[in-house]
Amino acid sequence: MAVIRQQDFIDSIEESLQYISYYHPLDYIKAVEKAYNKEKSQAAKDAMAQILINSRMSAEGKRPLCQDTGIVTCFVKIGMGVQWDKTDLTVQQMVDEGTRRAYLNPDNPLRASIVADPAGKRSNTKDNTPAVVHIDTVPGGEIEIMIAAKGGGSENKSKMVMLNPSDDIADWVVKTLPTMGAGWCPPGMLGIGIGGTAEKAAVMAKESLMDPVDIQELMDRGAETTEEKLRLDIFKKVNALGIGAQGLGGLTTVVDIKIMSCPTHAASKPVAMIPNCAATRHAHFRLDGSGPAEFTPPRLEDWPKVTWEVGEGTRRVDLNTVTKEDIQDWKVGETVLLSGKMLTGRDAAHKRIQTMLANGEGLPKGVNFDNKFIYYVGPVDAVRDEAVGPAGPTTATRMDKFTDMMLEQTGISGMIGKAERGPATVASIAKHKSVYLMAVGGAAYLVSKAIKKARVVAFEDLGMEAIYEFDVVDMPVTVAVDSTGANAHETGPAIWKIKIAEMEK
Repeated sequence: MAVIRQQDFIDSIEESLQYISYYHPLDYIKAVEKAYNKEKSQAAKDAMAQILINSRMSAEGKRPLCQDTGIVTCFVKIGMGVQWDKTDLTVQQMVDEGTRRAYLNPDNPLRASIVADPAGKRSNTKDNTPAVVHIDTVPGGEIEIMIAAKGGGSENKSKMVMLNPSDDIADWVVKTLPTMGAGWCPPGMLGIGIGGTAEKAAVMAKESLMDPVDIQELMDRGAETTEEKLRLDIFKKVNALGIGAQGLGGLTTVVDIKIMSCPTHAASKPVAMIPNCAATRHAHFRLDGSGPAEFTPPRLEDWPKVTWEVGEGTRRVDLNTVTKEDIQDWKVGETVLLSGKMLTGRDAAHKRIQTMLANGEGLPKGVNFDNKFIYYVGPVDAVRDEAVGPAGPTTATRMDKFTDMMLEQTGISGMIGKAERGPATVASIAKHKSVYLMAVGGAAYLVSKAIKKARVVAFEDLGMEAIYEFDVVDMPVTVAVDSTGANAHETGPAIWKIKIAEMEK
């Protein structure tokens, strides 16, 4: 009978979370490399190049792949024959202790994103606990652990439906996916749970994302079961939508479809769909009483040698001198290299600014948005000689409700984020002759290398949601919405959906 030491369990949780913060699973990297090599859309190809370069840089530098280092989700399957050396901590408490240590690691601190009192004050717990833990008992004498760090951008796009028994699941996925936008940072995977009850379907969808990328092997050998046939059907139909990398239009939107199912009520067909983003992070290990889990680093030679160079005619912009008149010439789809000073701000900062302006207090002391760009980001803390830790964009759609206010009352020239903007926000951008620029989600460490100086200028109490001033050199972005309201997240997928249909004739 195996005796599992609490310390081995805690150490394994800590080490696994550090490991997945900077190592992509190689099966995902190989899938993105394949998609990159066959991609015909230049915008999507450029985005995947940055994702692959960022992945290698993170592996080399042992720094997070994404500034959103996730909410910890852990599936713990405990063998019925297992005993613990001590019983003063629950499994939840042990996972939380490992999580706390991992996220507070001084050599590679991970961003604390978890807030308590979610319907009220939403105060940051400072150590990314508690984790979400699913515990099951299984036959045997060991413990199986699957752990993931799930980013909020992809988690927020989760969907659930109670279909009629005769409804087609693939049809629902194809209808639903375009409504999710690009905030989940494709190319990624879709985890689909079918059956059970509503909550069971959601848990299965999440657990399915722990499986390796193997859609190519399935295509090569052919589907045998209902689930395998459905995986292939959804895979083909989703990629035919033309959404593409970062939602800019292209051949590959998903690199795999995962499905788990279980029996359900005769009157029911619960279906949950949870996407995994370009910062796919998970580990799978076992404890048998012989010590903590060991995690073997992948070889850097296994990463593809991908380079990304800006094309001729790329616009270089000095943020310190650019005017609102200058940005009228920028066109949707154009690559821009930004240098100079920008300010940051995301959900909590926008909300506080809104309250201050409504109360007649004006902007916080020392903050001047006039003719400035605001970058939607919550960076990881810096270590050693870094100006800032990984600092990729957060989902811009969450700031839509504040955009009119910011454009009308603060004097900003434009915004930088990831994913699409809503129709009302696009109209507001056109009305105010502003622009929205898109940085690549899933390339946070790469982006951080363009940031040469960083300092907090307001709302320091908000932690990663404080307002920073960044001094950047050649930060690459794409014009996603120009001053006329032309929108790359509408035109790109629409064009590529038609092209893919023509290619398949």
